[in-house]
Amino acid sequence: MCSASSVTQKVTHNSSVLKKRYASQRLEQTAYPVSGFHSQSALASSQLARAIASRSGTPAETYVAYGLTQKLFEACSTQAEYTIPQLNKKGGQVPKTDAGEDLGVGEGWWYKELGLLPTFSTWSQVTFLHMYLLTARLRALPSHESLQTYSQHLIDHFSHNAEHRMDVLHGLTSRAIRNRFLKDLFIQWRGALAAYDEGIIKGDAVLGAAIWRNLWKAGHTAPNGDEMDWTKVALVVAYMRRVLHDLSLVNEPDLALQLGREKGGRPGIFSFSQADKKLVYGK
Repeated sequence: MCSASSVTQKVTHNSSVLKKRYASQRLEQTAYPVSGFHSQSALASSQLARAIASRSGTPAETYVAYGLTQKLFEACSTQAEYTIPQLNKKGGQVPKTDAGEDLGVGEGWWYKELGLLPTFSTWSQVTFLHMYLLTARLRALPSHESLQTYSQHLIDHFSHNAEHRMDVLHGLTSRAIRNRFLKDLFIQWRGALAAYDEGIIKGDAVLGAAIWRNLWKAGHTAPNGDEMDWTKVALVVAYMRRVLHDLSLVNEPDLALQLGREKGGRPGIFSFSQADKKLVYGK
């Protein structure tokens, strides 16, 4: 079993390699953003952006924020979406993980590439990660009051969706039990905010450690029982750095249009990019 010091050494080693490759591509990303945005159009203020800025701190902002954050949350929630097919079968038995969690079926990068298990806890942590990325971007709103309004709506959307999943997918029909889980999830959200903030400020090794704790539950083995592959942690570090960069180029009202896959098949900001993999593997 790996010691805490060896874990730090592995994350630090991957961080130093990633940092060198990240620095070599930074100018390229700035001139030609990974997701294909044109800097001129991304930085231009739309009429909607000016309208929102003029409503900052007013009751009208609450209605605008509610609708926009609903779209933003949907983009966060779908990244690690999962289903439980056994619910549609009479007498179907839902499989369990070694930890006793309901095991579902999921598609996409987070499950196929990273090997995470399609469970409620994975969904919540991946959703939190994307909510954090959006929260970091929303800190550029005109006022602290605006940030609080948008942040509160974002976590409210999460709470409503999480409670619905507990009831429909996992059979938690007791409102009291669901409320206890929701309180615990809120504590996890606050912890994720602090951990990712620290990682963004202190460097990729600290950020990687936070990702490892939240997504891999600080385990020394992968969910399939193999030895932990630290390049997967580095992939998420590269992904977060790239997404933060891309989000900085988009006006707040336009975020909901840029996150998911766009018409014509062009990947959105939250889509996995080959540039993320290139930063880690160098090819």
